[in-house]
Amino acid sequence: MDTSRREFLKISGLTGMGLASTSVLNDYNVAAATLNRPKAKRFNMCGYAAPKIPTVRIGFIGLGNRGPGAVERMTHVEGTEIKALCDIRPEKVNAVKKKLEGSIHHPEVYTGHAEEWKKMCDRSDIDLVYIATPWSLHAPMAVYAMNHGKHVCIEVPAAKTLEECWQLVETSEQTKKHCIILENCCYDFFELLTLNMIRQGLFGEIIHGEGAYIHTLLHENFEKDQYYDMWRLKENLRNGNLYPTHGLGPIAQAMDINRGDKMDYLVAVSSADFQMAAMANELASKDDFYKPFANKKFRGNMNTTTIRTSKGRTIMLQHDVTSPAVYSRIHKVSGTKASCLKYPQPGKIAFGHGDWVNEEEFKNLESKYVAPIVSKVGEMAKQVGGHGGMDFLMDWRTIDCLRNGLPVDMDVYDAALWSAIAPLSEKSVSNRSNSVDIPDFTSGSWKENVPVDISLTKGGTTKVVM
Repeated sequence: MDTSRREFLKISGLTGMGLASTSVLNDYNVAAATLNRPKAKRFNMCGYAAPKIPTVRIGFIGLGNRGPGAVERMTHVEGTEIKALCDIRPEKVNAVKKKLEGSIHHPEVYTGHAEEWKKMCDRSDIDLVYIATPWSLHAPMAVYAMNHGKHVCIEVPAAKTLEECWQLVETSEQTKKHCIILENCCYDFFELLTLNMIRQGLFGEIIHGEGAYIHTLLHENFEKDQYYDMWRLKENLRNGNLYPTHGLGPIAQAMDINRGDKMDYLVAVSSADFQMAAMANELASKDDFYKPFANKKFRGNMNTTTIRTSKGRTIMLQHDVTSPAVYSRIHKVSGTKASCLKYPQPGKIAFGHGDWVNEEEFKNLESKYVAPIVSKVGEMAKQVGGHGGMDFLMDWRTIDCLRNGLPVDMDVYDAALWSAIAPLSEKSVSNRSNSVDIPDFTSGSWKENVPVDISLTKGGTTKVVM
């Protein structure tokens, strides 16, 4: 461990105990964000094609909210075998296993103990571990699985801390196992359409992007049976952009972040909390179950984080899961020749300052620039489902890459960078919205890394099983 990292961790420990002064925190603000290790030459996972896996044998961890849907979707992808199901709650595992009765899949069950997932990862007959657990378990499980010879898919965010982000990067590089962030919004139909248009030059040079996660979850966060051990409510005791990847992922791909450009620094500001503490106190006054959450300081309603890239582009991200608002991921991309905007209305495209293109023009553009993956499996994806089909497109593409030995669309550097926005935004908010440098998880290889291949000129051979 080098001196700079030792000092950073020392100060981080003092901060957690409330012992570091504001001046010391300011001095180490940059150090906390520029933990750019390792310095030595190492293996580059961007563009790496792992050996082909004709039949991808999968083990699933976490069968509460997202997991069961993922298991169901994988039964519709050729060349998959569901080998294991794991959740600490027996009833969750058994419910999913029951749905597989009569299929070609006969998974073993791991349940009833907090570390049963390790036994699953220790198996030699699993190629891919699919993680859909509470956030705090994502990185530890992924690191363990990669160290035991497995590729991993991780629900968002892939990590909670900068240290965890670096652990994912280092482990993926050392083991040459893919670490894929399950950012389904990169596979939504309008996002894929506009990405294809951008790649073909219709937007000109990209200048600015906006993304968000504006989704009212106030009551869901306080429901007793919604999230295991109330884990998501507990996450809201952190103050920052806690869930940045849905809005950020498609924007990062549009700007070729990690593949021609990189993020330099961010500034984040949070509003006050106008609702969560009030609800916690009200519930605690009637029900002892909620007393641990009474008189706590919750995150502010709205967090706005702005990012500047090495090439001078800007990104705005917002996060609000408590205010009564229409669902929005914004998805705005501005270029020198065109722009687009999706939420809260349907997707729109403009080539000037006059107005958005009309419905007929939009349909012509949609027909001409439809993404190859949508042309191939888009309609079947809508039938299988998962947020309108984008979840299935994501899973199908993942398996197709593994079966054909292709680089994955979203590698470990994306997983680390997109997830790192949360802890970095927390640092900025806690320090009067001062700017915070963003680590280069590629250690300089962003200058040579090539953009994600969305052409399907290679692969695309995996069939959909209906």
